[in-house]
Parts: sequence; C-alpha cells; structure tokens
Amino acid sequence: MILENHQRYLQIAFNYDRAMVMRLLPRIPFSERLMIEAGTPYIKREGLAGIRLIRNLWRGIVVADIKISDGALNEVQMVYQAGANAVTALGSAPRETLDLFIETCQRLNIIPMLDMLGVDDPLVVLRHLKQPPEVVILHKGRDEESSPSKIIQYRHINRMRSKYDVLISAAGGIDAKQARSAIFNGANIVVANIVSPEDDWVGIPANADVPELARSFLASIE
Repeated sequence: MILENHQRYLQIAFNYDRAMVMRLLPRIPFSERLMIEAGTPYIKREGLAGIRLIRNLWRGIVVADIKISDGALNEVQMVYQAGANAVTALGSAPRETLDLFIETCQRLNIIPMLDMLGVDDPLVVLRHLKQPPEVVILHKGRDEESSPSKIIQYRHINRMRSKYDVLISAAGGIDAKQARSAIFNGANIVVANIVSPEDDWVGIPANADVPELARSFLASIE
C-alpha cells in the first residue's frame, strides 16, 4: 500500500464494539483520503473478527491499531490475514521488534505505522532503525487528554522530515479545530475517534451526523 506525500488523510477510529461499527460505518461515504481504524479497545473486545467486520464494510484502507510491542512477525501476519492494510507498533518497543515489524510489513505490502505514544524524542527511535516506517504517529494518549499541559508534539515534525521520508499522523483529542492545526503544522494524517456522548474524550460524537462530520473533516484538511 502506498500513501501519497502530497495528500492529506482522515483516519476515523472505532474504539467501542461491533454494534457501533455496523450502525455507523455503512453510512460513511467512501473516499480514498479516508482510512478506517480498528482501535485498540475495539480489537481487545472483538478480536480479529472485529477487523474482518470492518474489512467487509469498508473497501479502503483499514488500520489495525494493535500497538505491537513484541512478537512482530506473528502479530503483523494475523492482522494482515484479517484484512488490515496498515498496522501500528509502539515506538518504545525493542529495536529488534521494530526492525522485524517494518520488514514484515514491507514483505506483506501493509503500511507500518510507528506510534510514538510516551516517546520523548521520536527522532532518537528512528535513528536506531534499519529503515524508517512509512508513517510516524505523534500521539497524545486518551489518559493524557485531561491534562492541559499535554499536547501533540508538532515540533518534532520538521526534525524528522529533515532526516527521513516519512508521513506524519497526529492522534489524540482531535476535533475539527485540532485537525486543521495538525495539517497547518505539517501532519499528513489526522486521527479522529468516534466517541460515545457519555465519555469525556474529544472526537466525532457517535450520536451526531457522522457522515456529514466525516465530509466536513475531509474538507477542512484539504
């Protein structure tokens, strides 16, 4: 799979259950600039069958956010066989795991995304790899959303791009305003979570007009 450097993408993440996926995903209009993510909580709840469900409902790129930290070979193979086109690993994982992760993704033609959640300096991680991933994710975690001092570290974008040909994804507390900010700061991909109205997290409310909000997000980041 190939993502275009000149293009801007929206990644919509499902983090709840298959019922929400079945209710909302068929209504989201297809776009080559739109990726659908099987989020970490969703995969923990629904397993590989949850990825297969999204694959059956979406003909575009499907991201498996399993945050690999070990066992890269088998875990990449599992999500690939379930229909994922992209998969995540943690930037804090051992160097050997990350090298094997990227190598396996390239062999299977699946997009390797390196999630820098909790990593102080992503450039240090990249310097120690045999080859860079296709995508680096600058990520403010869900538990960090309640802390005003925690922000997505856009300052790393130019530093990484000066050394490596990578796409940058911004994730964590992304609404329409934050999406525009991410693109302004140089991100190629913005990740917006579908959020239940009773939760405090920021994203696309599940009880809103999700298809219209998806169109609005895409238009705002062109």
